[in-house]
Amino acid sequence: MSNNVELNQRPDPDALLVQIADYVDSTPIASAEAYNTARNCLMDTLGCGLLALRFPECTKHLGPLVPGTTVRHGARVPGTSHELDPVTAAFNIGCIIRWLDFNDTWLAAEWGHPSDNLGGILATADYLSRVAVAEGKPPLTMRDVLTAMIKAHEIQGVLALENSFNRVGLDHVLLVRVASTAVVTKMLGGNRDQIIDAVSQAWVDGCALRTYRHAPNAGSRKSWAAGDATSRAVRLAMITMKGEMGLPSVLSAPKWGYYDVLFNGNAFSVKQDFASYVMENVLFKISFPAEFHAQTAVEAAVTLHSQMKDRVDEIERIEITTHESAIRIISKEGELANPADRDHCLQYMVAVPLLYGNLVAEHYEDAFHHADPRIDALRQKMVIKEDPRYSAEYLEDDKRSIANAIQIFFTDGSHTEQVAVEYPIGHRRRREEGIPVLEQKFRSNLATRFPQAQSDKIAALCSDQAALEKTPVHEFMSLFVIN
Repeated sequence: MSNNVELNQRPDPDALLVQIADYVDSTPIASAEAYNTARNCLMDTLGCGLLALRFPECTKHLGPLVPGTTVRHGARVPGTSHELDPVTAAFNIGCIIRWLDFNDTWLAAEWGHPSDNLGGILATADYLSRVAVAEGKPPLTMRDVLTAMIKAHEIQGVLALENSFNRVGLDHVLLVRVASTAVVTKMLGGNRDQIIDAVSQAWVDGCALRTYRHAPNAGSRKSWAAGDATSRAVRLAMITMKGEMGLPSVLSAPKWGYYDVLFNGNAFSVKQDFASYVMENVLFKISFPAEFHAQTAVEAAVTLHSQMKDRVDEIERIEITTHESAIRIISKEGELANPADRDHCLQYMVAVPLLYGNLVAEHYEDAFHHADPRIDALRQKMVIKEDPRYSAEYLEDDKRSIANAIQIFFTDGSHTEQVAVEYPIGHRRRREEGIPVLEQKFRSNLATRFPQAQSDKIAALCSDQAALEKTPVHEFMSLFVIN
């Protein structure tokens, strides 16, 4: 008898699938801090999406797949007149959220942006609420949206703590797809078993390569990749709710499972329970639209601007002391081909604020870059060094610093002081300082799209935790519609 056979005995679901499903299905969120932070995250995420609508390279991706398509009770896309099916709306919302890379971030063994899940969450919640109202049923409230945000943040962030997908060449948007699938299935009425099935489908999709984030292929796909992931999550959740079966050992199956195929045979490490840790500790990009590993470097460069702005031609070298993750992901030499390439270049993100005293989204555009040859000249004078303490404290649970330091040396032998910034203004350690700046940023972003009265109404609602949580989702979304 031949032994060349596989045992076709359907196993119990992988433990991680069950852990995620139990958390999404039945774990209450009791943290007032998490809900308050989720409200701030909602504001900042939507504000960044509104700001992105100023860029044609972003808006060309928006709207229905087939021009002229209409959807009854469809989900709205903030800052536009689009009313779309929830899968397409999730892509649209996810695209504008991530386009400028200017809101929340999570840094650990894996990197990512948990707010990317809001694309699927908002699109699904708006669609479900509009259908419910049309049928005489109660709609979802923004409390439901905040709860889904907390749980999606937690799934994505906890999985990122110990598991580095980037080290095997895979992109972090996989975690957006997994987290969004779990919470959207719950929003659609899925039970524990259906959440398990849907999450298994998210894992079996595999993972995108990080090719579009790194030299020499860095490009605009990185700005819509998360929109693609969260919209795929809505699709997988809807398929599951129609009765599609799951794949219980999608992670652990010998030879064909995720671990063996894509993770070098290693199982994921999950050392803490899912709760609300990630939302409470999430990082906000408040001051600069820069990849987060460079946030403190930009802040240091702004500080040094006044000391070198009149001595640009006298600079001999610029020493940037940083951490290992920044070196691995954003330190690069050579020609920068497009805005997406520039906002993932540590040297570029330091050169601009050294010269101009600030860094804004327009500074990544071709016209700006090509008009000032001093930027590339400064890049060529930069020396990147790793500080082992910075690298270690980046990963320590009680610190999670994102430290950078800059010092400028001149041809006459003089030099500036070394300016070090270890925690960006968006860090939990600087919340008291950061939130007022975040709120002002939100108001400024609203003003790019809406008249003053409408902006004031939205800002007032978003600043009132109790009022926001009670607001029906469809009413909230209607505030962002442009006719």
